[in-house]
Amino acid sequence: MAEDLKIRVGAGLGTGTAPEEFGAAVDLLERAGVDSLWLPEAVYSPRIDPVVGLTHALARTTKLKVGTGVMVLPGRDPVLVAKQLASLAALAPKRVLPVFGLKPARDAELPLFPVPQGRRAAVFDESLRLIRALLEQEEVTFDGEFFRVEGKGLGLTPLKRLDLWLGGKAPGALRRVGRLADGWLASFLTPEEARAGREAIQEAAAEADREVEADHFGISLLVAEDGIPDALAALVAARSGADPARLIADGWSAARDLIAEHIDAGLSKFVLYPAGPEPIERFVENFVEHAVPLQN
Repeated sequence: MAEDLKIRVGAGLGTGTAPEEFGAAVDLLERAGVDSLWLPEAVYSPRIDPVVGLTHALARTTKLKVGTGVMVLPGRDPVLVAKQLASLAALAPKRVLPVFGLKPARDAELPLFPVPQGRRAAVFDESLRLIRALLEQEEVTFDGEFFRVEGKGLGLTPLKRLDLWLGGKAPGALRRVGRLADGWLASFLTPEEARAGREAIQEAAAEADREVEADHFGISLLVAEDGIPDALAALVAARSGADPARLIADGWSAARDLIAEHIDAGLSKFVLYPAGPEPIERFVENFVEHAVPLQN
């Protein structure tokens, strides 16, 4: 199976990349021939907003693809999200990679994405259906529980179908990917857990009489160039119970080994983030040497 997968490796920026350094980092990735840049949602942090950052990065490059890794959807108006995606896809065809999640990684940010009590998953499902309809149909009539559109269209239809990927690892999240999404971008999973997640998604897709393409499964990985920080190892161990070395690459040799295991598990898309505040120049240099050759 792995021989038939299209392996691609993208990069994320570390927390040490200041906002005023963002543009130079984007230019560096473009010059280095990196496949894609990924921007997480982290409101209460120095990180650039994913939609703003995506727009800025696409505007100053011609080849680099840019994705949201991941952006919270429930709590945002899906019509406005669809308009943003359609606009970006029109301005930068084939370079927009949206990935959505159920809720923010930080609990303190949850109130920023309000939904009716206990209905976050239902809002997520309905939002995805409405976004898909708006991106693919010139005129949409949608009468849902939370959203209603009557005979309206965005006036922009992407020339190439825009794939909508999701994150998440809970059973409900995996079923949602199978039922509604085009791909899966996981995080903090061992290769064994990633394989089980992929299989669960494919089962859910089959039950819904649809298919998630074989090379539409990926994972984000942290690379600790100077050893896994103790605080990070403790945090990961507390959250997952797994050996941190199975979730975080302790150096670039370990990153290549982890990627190989995930490829054997059926994954083919990878996003590598620096685990520490090391300079982006060193990270990209090592990325080009160790990660780019893994692509086919």
